[in-house]
Amino acid sequence: MAERITTKKFAKNVIYSVLAQIISLSVSFVLTLIVPRFIDEYQYAYWQTYVLYVGYVGVLHFGLLDGLVLRYSRYDYEELDKARLRSQFLILLMFTSIVSIVAIAVSVFAFGDENKIIFILVAIGIITKNLVTYSSYMFQITNRINKYVALTIGQRLTYGVIVSVLLIFKVNDFYWYCIADLCGDFVGIIIGTVFNRGLYLGGLIEPKAARAELKANISSGILLMLANWSAMLMIGSAKMIVQWRWDELVFGKVSFAFSVSNIFLVFVTAISVVLFPSLQRIEPEKLPAMYKNIRNILSPVLFFMMLFYFVGCWLLNLWLPKYSDSLVYLGILLPIIIFSSKVSLLTNNYLKVYRKEKQMLIVNLISIALGVGSFVLCAYVFGNIIALLACVVFIIMLNSVISEICVMRTIGIKIVKEFFIEAVMTIGFILCASLLGLWVGFGAYFGLFALYCVLNYKSIMEIFGKLFGKKKVGVDAE
Repeated sequence: MAERITTKKFAKNVIYSVLAQIISLSVSFVLTLIVPRFIDEYQYAYWQTYVLYVGYVGVLHFGLLDGLVLRYSRYDYEELDKARLRSQFLILLMFTSIVSIVAIAVSVFAFGDENKIIFILVAIGIITKNLVTYSSYMFQITNRINKYVALTIGQRLTYGVIVSVLLIFKVNDFYWYCIADLCGDFVGIIIGTVFNRGLYLGGLIEPKAARAELKANISSGILLMLANWSAMLMIGSAKMIVQWRWDELVFGKVSFAFSVSNIFLVFVTAISVVLFPSLQRIEPEKLPAMYKNIRNILSPVLFFMMLFYFVGCWLLNLWLPKYSDSLVYLGILLPIIIFSSKVSLLTNNYLKVYRKEKQMLIVNLISIALGVGSFVLCAYVFGNIIALLACVVFIIMLNSVISEICVMRTIGIKIVKEFFIEAVMTIGFILCASLLGLWVGFGAYFGLFALYCVLNYKSIMEIFGKLFGKKKVGVDAE
């Protein structure tokens, strides 16, 4: 039987994962805030184009890896049928290699100049990103979070160190920064191979059984994969439309705003990595209470973190004056951290536990259809990038609310009042950040946050009591 999840084990896994994300945050700090100061704005925009498109190559496993997550996340490493999983790895390696070779050939003949280099490097990423994901998922589903941390630190630290060396030597060409990302992937693959040797090296099952296993994994995982990647496409489609409609400089500045907002999601990602296998291993009757407890912690913490926008803007304006337009965009985009965090940490994990991947997909497809329609309208009819970014926030918020309604119906809880309060907080923040001066806006939003704390005083104090008292939050005490 898989190892039982206790409060101590869960907390230890969160600490491991947060450690990895601290390293990742440090690298993100260099990539987001240091690199733009020392390389040309056009080179930064080309680099961001690579980052945008390489982020979607993970879709090319067609649900295989997500199927492994759903079907094997109740097992410890020693319990896995390693020959069966090795066969799936070999299929993944062969398929991504073929697609990569074809993509390189197409890039050579179809594109010119910078775009040719960008898409050749993206084609290489088809192999590296999927292999890293394979090892990463194997660590997560078998609850070996310390190994996942080693992979994440190795991958991100390699990326960050190489980028730092490039900056020291004043390298301006964007493709070296893309190559640094791929080098980080190769280190991640090596670490994954070392700690997952049994899932890479050894005998295989018969081809007929491997095909049956592949079919089972893709059948299980395709909806989850489409749901996850369609969620990414909600923001990605907006960035693509900005790239197509406006010039490289505008795209670079919008990408910078998105990158800064992503920094705030780092620690939520750390907890999300740990949460799914933990939810799979606790008693079903405890899941509703755990949902409300985590949600009651998450919302006030994230609204508090948004206070740092105002101080951050002041510092960023001193450090990167050429990206001052990005700070306006950031003031509009930052609330997506509230709703993206809840979707990543809570609703998606709960819907996966209850095998509601189809609902996840339907919600995301509806959001994408509404999003792309509104993005195109804002870009090509009104030509207004501010309206487009506001639509991004609205679509992410709508996606979060609909997803939570699906969870509410599944686990039998009601949180309607919170939806209204969070919408008011979001609109209030955007108005304070966009229409008021920096410090006046800070004061106004601080007052709004204080009112939020007063209205939610009872639930906030209850959560603090559970965190620092002796009451259990939702997993078994050891």
